[in-house]
Amino acid sequence: QDEEKWDYVLVSDIHQMGSEKEIKRKKFLDELSKKGFTIKKIEDNKLFYGVRAPKHIFRKYQWLLRNPDSRLQNNDAQQDVPVTTRIRIVNFILHNTVTPDLEKLRDLMKKKVFEAMFPLHEKEEVREFLKEKWARWRDIFCLQPIEKIRCYFGEKVALYFAWLGWYTYLLGFAAVAGLVIFVAGITVFNSSQVSKDICEANDTIMCPLCDQKCPFWRLSDTCTYARITHMIDNEGTVSFAMFMAIWATVFLELWKRQRARVVTKWDLYGWDEDEEELAMELINNLQHEPRKYQHSYLRSTIVLLLVLVMIAVLIGIAHALVIYRVVATALLTQSNSEFFREQANMVAVITGAVLHYITIVIMTKVNRRVALFLCDMEKPRTFSQRENNFTIKIFIFQFLTNFSSLIYIAFFLGRINGHPGNYVRIAGKWRLEECHPSGCITDLFIQMGIIMMLKQTISNVVEYLVPWLTHKIRKRQKHPKKRQLVLGEEEEVEDPCKKQWISNYRLNEVNIFSLFDEFLEMVIQYSFTTIFVAAFPLAPLLAFINNLIEIRLDAIKMMRLSRRMVPRKANDIGIWLQVLEAIGILAVIGNGLVIAITSDFIPVQVYKYTYSPCMTENSTAVDCLTGYINHSLSIFRVQDFEPDTKLPEKMQDFVSSEITECRYRDYRNADDYSYTVQFWHVFAARLAFLILFEHAALCVKLIAAWYVPDVPQSVKNHLLIEKHNNLRKELSMMEYSTEV
Repeated sequence: QDEEKWDYVLVSDIHQMGSEKEIKRKKFLDELSKKGFTIKKIEDNKLFYGVRAPKHIFRKYQWLLRNPDSRLQNNDAQQDVPVTTRIRIVNFILHNTVTPDLEKLRDLMKKKVFEAMFPLHEKEEVREFLKEKWARWRDIFCLQPIEKIRCYFGEKVALYFAWLGWYTYLLGFAAVAGLVIFVAGITVFNSSQVSKDICEANDTIMCPLCDQKCPFWRLSDTCTYARITHMIDNEGTVSFAMFMAIWATVFLELWKRQRARVVTKWDLYGWDEDEEELAMELINNLQHEPRKYQHSYLRSTIVLLLVLVMIAVLIGIAHALVIYRVVATALLTQSNSEFFREQANMVAVITGAVLHYITIVIMTKVNRRVALFLCDMEKPRTFSQRENNFTIKIFIFQFLTNFSSLIYIAFFLGRINGHPGNYVRIAGKWRLEECHPSGCITDLFIQMGIIMMLKQTISNVVEYLVPWLTHKIRKRQKHPKKRQLVLGEEEEVEDPCKKQWISNYRLNEVNIFSLFDEFLEMVIQYSFTTIFVAAFPLAPLLAFINNLIEIRLDAIKMMRLSRRMVPRKANDIGIWLQVLEAIGILAVIGNGLVIAITSDFIPVQVYKYTYSPCMTENSTAVDCLTGYINHSLSIFRVQDFEPDTKLPEKMQDFVSSEITECRYRDYRNADDYSYTVQFWHVFAARLAFLILFEHAALCVKLIAAWYVPDVPQSVKNHLLIEKHNNLRKELSMMEYSTEV
């Protein structure tokens, strides 16, 4: 049985005898034979080469990387190398075997000498167990068998699923809290004094929303919008933003503990990647010289400049989206359809969000190419160093692609557009957008909602359907030929390996980035759930539902639709941990800014405690927020409009000539349109709140990080006892040998 186990399969087209490709292939296979590899050839409509490494390679590996204390036990106890380690060593040797023409396997694959290479999905009981108990939709709420995943896919994949499971488990708590806040918002839907003021403001006439024939409008027309805004923008959201900042810290601290437990169980706590790589290099070639660490300031400067150029491009795309919305609003307000005229702003916001999603999809592909190019420029020494460099770059690019438009809506929309009679314009023509009198937070809510929904539904469907369809098509294509062959030559006995190799070849190929992509998707989602959560309390709930599906999707993809991944060893999730910690800090800053700048929380509080009837007249009979809306709108004299502004002649309900002044959202004086004292009062309160919120949240984060130790006591004690026992054994061996 063991003789029929093959570590790896190489696939090649059938080339003509004596052709360049055939000669190159033969040279490569000869090199492998010299190293003692067994090679088996099977011919179908492709050539399949099974490769099995000789036992001495694995003995060398065990000897080089044995625990220092393993010499103390008897040396005859030869343990078998686990399958995952076997595949990893063979993969390394295949990739680093050099032909006499100084070509490696990677060069041969580029020249189409070999078409594919992959380890096999074996008929092991671990695989059957995972197929039945893990890669099934019905187990969606069950715990994952992390140990078994490790035995089949190696530590790196197992740690990804352990992390994803832990993240999803803790998201459950955040999701419940977010849902409670949202439901509480709906219940106070009608009771808010601010939205009551807006709904009753029949005689408050607002300035036109565009320059060409836009009507004046009554504030009470936007009653529903105001109510929706209050549903999101209330006191509960502030506490929820604080809660999420603490949640992000606690999640990471608890994950560090969880990881320490898991890797101690696997005996990888002190594992050293460099040592393992050097060992494999020497097993492959005894004359090998290690690649030294290099650093060039010139190269780093060039990479940095190129990164900045790319960031500028991404910010430019965000600008383009803003311009689209401005122009779309201007054109829609002049359209013939009444629906578009009235809902111009809403339509522009929604189509803008969909466009943003499309740019995310396109730029993701561009970002990857650019990040890879920059990584190659840096010439990293090891695979993991390359992966870390790549991770940081692509995360920065993806973060800006996903968030630039949101950052604009949250912090710039309606703050840089000037005032009636003196608007800021794009190309001197189109006015920048304004916020609704009840605040900007609803725009942010819509944008977040659309992007999260689209990202999660479309991305998941594509992620599952594409591999599934490819798999089905590949299966279809190859069947007929095979059947004819069987019919024609019935006397030929079918090789048992042939069926297995061909079925593995028909699965979808995996590459180095398969797991990386999953991580990136989750980390961007983690940013959505924490950074602007103040504007979208449902984010954790959407993420929670998505993750339950995601875990099983990934499992089914890995077990049933894709070739086997090359197992990699790891004892943590690598640089992703630093990325997550950075997002945690950004989340505090982001939520602080959303509450201080985007939301109306601060102006409302300033009004309540300074200017409200409760303060000025000491009357407790009225609601303290009565008159807030009137207080937050400034007066504009119609005669001061810019000369090229065209007002419509006829208007429903108003006579144009009778209107002498209109209102707009800002704190400005009626005579010279300079800022009022209230503006500076609110501005100071916003800054003070921002500083307080961020310092308080960061202090709480630090306290939480100190309070929850990274490594559990049980793990520390386990390592301590192990060291103690090893030293005691060494000492007794020494005394025994001196007595002899």
